[in-house]
Amino acid sequence: MTGQETAQGPKHKRDLTRRKVVAAGAGAVVAAGVGGTFAAGAFAGEEPKAAKGTKATASAGEACYKLTSETTEGPYYIDADKLRRDVTEDQEGIPLTLRLKVIDSESCKPLANAAVDIWHCNALGVYSGYEDMGSGGGGGGGGTPPSGTPSGTPTGTPTGPPPDGGGGGGGGHQEPTDDERYLRGTWRTDKRGFVEFRTVFPGWYQGRCVHIHTKVHVNGTWTKAGYEGGTTCHTGQLFFDEESVLASAEVEPYSTNAAARTTLDEDTIYPGNGTEGGLLKLKYRKNAIAKGVVATLTMGVDPEAAHDGTDDAVQPGASESASAS
Repeated sequence: MTGQETAQGPKHKRDLTRRKVVAAGAGAVVAAGVGGTFAAGAFAGEEPKAAKGTKATASAGEACYKLTSETTEGPYYIDADKLRRDVTEDQEGIPLTLRLKVIDSESCKPLANAAVDIWHCNALGVYSGYEDMGSGGGGGGGGTPPSGTPSGTPTGTPTGPPPDGGGGGGGGHQEPTDDERYLRGTWRTDKRGFVEFRTVFPGWYQGRCVHIHTKVHVNGTWTKAGYEGGTTCHTGQLFFDEESVLASAEVEPYSTNAAARTTLDEDTIYPGNGTEGGLLKLKYRKNAIAKGVVATLTMGVDPEAAHDGTDDAVQPGASESASAS
């Protein structure tokens, strides 16, 4: 995603969207049952006070968590991803445990049985399903940067639209170019609203800071075939602070990524409002990030809204709301 991804999400809608997630192998839906040893207890002691049996009110919700910022879906979302919590497959990189909690932003009550999607690029900036587009969709399949690729922070402000096929994919959704599906997956929230994924720390590509895409679907039905129907109530992106990204850049294979990197403050999608805007809370050993990172975030969503991240898009530059504060 480049500068053509929008900084603001669409307005609330009431119409339902239809989606279906295909289970990855027999028994996947059974394994996706509420709770489970993988996610249960993952956030022990971290549950917001307003969700611990107290009677939540609108004022308590405002004091607890605000509505998490909506962003664009981007061009590389693939509906019908695999139902799984470990999305790593054979991708190399720093182990990342992503722990999310989904709550009603007004009442602070957890949203159980919601379907949560995540997808992101690998260490070299390549998205599965779109390998022919190379790093961030800029061409040169497989993510191998061409010789002479500039490094460092670009200067000046780009003008005019990005070239066709660029990493931002402003032309809407792109059709997949291959059958790869690494670093993509869908899982359900447990009765306390928690969901956990195992993946790798994302890399970067020119035009975007390091990020993970996410969607939250509610009011659908879990069946033997997967997840059907319902509404996409949140489309967002999860971000990493500069300290962690700079530390990851010292580790292979990230150190071989020659693409020009956009910082968090330079990014046109990050709203600049901290955890409300998707900035993850990270834990890792200083000077030993290669050992692994744990990333957590509570996402406040409006279960009555519809946000698929594709309509009513405001392009970066059309609004100042994307500037970091």
